[in-house]
Amino acid sequence: MLKGFKDFILRGNVIELAVAVVIGASFTAIVNGIVTGVINPLIALMFDASDLAAAGEVLRPAQGDQEPVVLAWGLVLSAVIQFLLVAAVVYFALIVPMNYLKKAQFRKKAEEPAVVEPTPPTDTVTVAFQGHFSRFTDMAVGMD
Repeated sequence: MLKGFKDFILRGNVIELAVAVVIGASFTAIVNGIVTGVINPLIALMFDASDLAAAGEVLRPAQGDQEPVVLAWGLVLSAVIQFLLVAAVVYFALIVPMNYLKKAQFRKKAEEPAVVEPTPPTDTVTVAFQGHFSRFTDMAVGMD
């Protein structure tokens, strides 16, 4: 049971996936920094808000000790922007180059001459030749 687990863990796909998760987590921090530090303030300026996350509509003002009810569409817009940035970077940094490499490899294989394996003779061909060889052998023996 442990051998199977060890084989599973040491398989290339699992290790590559682990590396991808670590890089993805680091990359998320970069995207969050860009969205929070650059894009959100620019959008917040357009909607006169201190932060994009603060942009929204007050549905019910604060009453007594209750907090106001706010439709925070700025949070949703910020999450959509982050998703689109991550998706764009993944597409252009990973998918496009991998597709290009696959096409180049396919083209290279198509240009290579096909290696034709010699096919072994069938039983019929072998039997036919054996008859000729036996006649040739008989003739050679008779020449002595």
